Amino acid sequence: MLNISKLLDEIKAFPYREITVVAPHSGKIAFAEIEIGDHVHGPLGRWKEMPGTKLGMLERERNPKPICAPEKGEIGRVCKELDGHFVDAGTPLVILRHMLTSDEVQRIILQKALYLFLAPERAKYYFTPEADKKIRASDTHSVTVRNGMELFIMSRMKREVTLNYTGPDGVIYEVYFKYNENLETGTPLVGICPQDHLHVIQDMIMRVQTEWIEA
Repeated sequence: MLNISKLLDEIKAFPYREITVVAPHSGKIAFAEIEIGDHVHGPLGRWKEMPGTKLGMLERERNPKPICAPEKGEIGRVCKELDGHFVDAGTPLVILRHMLTSDEVQRIILQKALYLFLAPERAKYYFTPEADKKIRASDTHSVTVRNGMELFIMSRMKREVTLNYTGPDGVIYEVYFKYNENLETGTPLVGICPQDHLHVIQDMIMRVQTEWIEA
């Protein structure tokens, strides 16, 4: 069983996720007045219609395009040696240090604590009608799975086949996919928790919610 206390202490020691902002296309970069340590915000508004803090301007063929922060965080590095120069698409421009939220910490721990059943190939995935009915009637935690159980329908190139779950018996604790969404090979579909570990996971969730202080 995962040592959740140790993992949580490790996350607390470095409670950030580094985000590298890269040039979306080639062009001449001009950085905004940003310095290491500055705090920036990501897109705002109900539909994220307002862009984040402007980090710079990328110009190609006299067509300037703003480069904005994708999430809130702190400026960790600005590649100012590139200021005023032509850069290729994908060139790193700014590194942000995003302070993890309690929800993000929970997701990190859950992905390590649960058994993740992965997509075997690129396709769309659905629960079988029986499993879907149970989930819609109550919640995922009420759905018990066992090794070899028909749990998914895999849809690819107008071909649908059933997909059996392989792994330890338990309950579906997390669902990581959405209907009509194409998933890449290796993407988690569900996170399974053995029945006798449910109380440990629930205690962990409570601990994160009470102990984690967000910036």
